[in-house]
Amino acid sequence: MNYPLQLSFEILSVARKLSIVDAAGNLSFFVKQKMFKLKESVTVFGDVDQRLPLYELKADRVIDISPSYHFKDTRGTHLGTVTRKGMKSLWRARYDIVNGSGRALTIQESNPWTKVFDRLFCEIPILGMFSGYVFHPEYLVAREDGTSVMRVKKEPAFFQGKFSIEKLAAVSEEEETRILLSLIMMVLLERRRG
Repeated sequence: MNYPLQLSFEILSVARKLSIVDAAGNLSFFVKQKMFKLKESVTVFGDVDQRLPLYELKADRVIDISPSYHFKDTRGTHLGTVTRKGMKSLWRARYDIVNGSGRALTIQESNPWTKVFDRLFCEIPILGMFSGYVFHPEYLVAREDGTSVMRVKKEPAFFQGKFSIEKLAAVSEEEETRILLSLIMMVLLERRRG
């Protein structure tokens, strides 16, 4: 992948559509989340026309404070899981990424005060519409030893969610895929914020 990647989605759109493009402007992933499903399911495509499915992300249960989402490719091969840490995520968003052998990475919000100020700013009449330009959450993806491998940062945007994904350390191709799928799920789950 040609970093930095740009992840974007429309905030006011009824259908949840998300795209990731690389630094050269080439589409890497296109996501359309199925609406009104009790058990959440997301399909990741390689094209906007949704003719080339690449991955499927499925929740392991209907509604939960700590849901797990399992990733599979088109052959049905299990690639990993991302789990939202419910109680730990009340103050600071946290997700654990696990592969089949149990090795874990974490996605953690850098500054939880950003969400507090963003929520307060959103409540101010008229000015609240511009909260997307003021507060920008940032998330770090780190290994078990604390080494940061990727950074995701909200970019200023009006009526659109835009994030930049920056690679900070070398990762294997499998690890990179697992991280990007986890980031897609995290952004879809955290999209109501900033």
